[in-house]
Amino acid sequence: MKHFKFYTKEDILSLTKIRRFETKIGERIKHLTSKDNWAEALSQSPAKYVILGIPEDIGVKANYGIGGADTAWLPFLSGFLNNQSNDFLTGENILLLGHFDFGDIKYLIENNAYNHDELIEAYRHAINMIDDAVEDMIKVITALKKIPIVIGGGHNNAYPIIKGTAKGLYKAEVISLAQINCINLDAHADFSATEGRHNGNGFHYAEEDGYLGKYCIIGVHENTLSQNVLMEVHNNPFIDYITYEEIFIHERKNFMQSVSHATGFTEDTYSGIELDLNCIEQVLSNDVLPGGITVLQARQYVTFAAQDAKVAYLHICEGASQLADGRKNETTGKLISYLVSDFIKELSQE
Repeated sequence: MKHFKFYTKEDILSLTKIRRFETKIGERIKHLTSKDNWAEALSQSPAKYVILGIPEDIGVKANYGIGGADTAWLPFLSGFLNNQSNDFLTGENILLLGHFDFGDIKYLIENNAYNHDELIEAYRHAINMIDDAVEDMIKVITALKKIPIVIGGGHNNAYPIIKGTAKGLYKAEVISLAQINCINLDAHADFSATEGRHNGNGFHYAEEDGYLGKYCIIGVHENTLSQNVLMEVHNNPFIDYITYEEIFIHERKNFMQSVSHATGFTEDTYSGIELDLNCIEQVLSNDVLPGGITVLQARQYVTFAAQDAKVAYLHICEGASQLADGRKNETTGKLISYLVSDFIKELSQE
């Protein structure tokens, strides 16, 4: 895996703050014993959950966005590995695989004399390489009947995660068709035109290619929906959506009723659980909106989805600790660590 860094025990402990009379997640979490034949090593691990990072912002930039989605991974790791290992979550059923590093691709693009249109096309072309690498790894993880927990990165990565999961579960004979469903808590539909890969059209590509069956979006903001996308999702019987305004302005459904509706709509097969951090108030992302859901509601979402859906994976994306324009938020990584902990705790109760 050219663009993947597998973590060793030393890598993990270097981020873990050891203290007397305490045990941290970083001291209990699993790692691969061999990088040379990583798929075989992973198959031998008793861990059910596999955490990996895709710290890239190429997909955001390919959609004319502000870079910075590559900055949440390490703060997440620092927060997660330093959580306490206790009866609520020991960490022993989790394996920390590592992270993708596409820095060489980004460097090549940004150090060539492209005009603006050429730059966008170069980013979009590069995402095809990212897609292939991510798909291949997710396929191996899911074929072993393990649950990937993927921390982004842009929402462009939903496409290779969906594709890799569908293929992996099909290979494992868990599903009879290489197709899964998705639930997405997001201020955007991410169903834009298939004009070249970027962070706004991952679900559309997955649907067109037949890997995405049913798709339900919770909390999409009406102001972010172009008329073309609105008509596309409204007229597709396999897509459902509940807008932020329906939940919080008009109060036609409350938040948890909306999540329950989404898990019910997608219950016929395995579902990916997606959370775009730009939908949460005060969380730093490429597209910070003036209003959104609370941190509490986000935690309730991942908990209830883990409880009520046939879970295929968890993907948390679009958050940033620092954006290219200089804005910072030191709490993004800690928030992601809480969301991941909530998800695993709920699933571990099965």
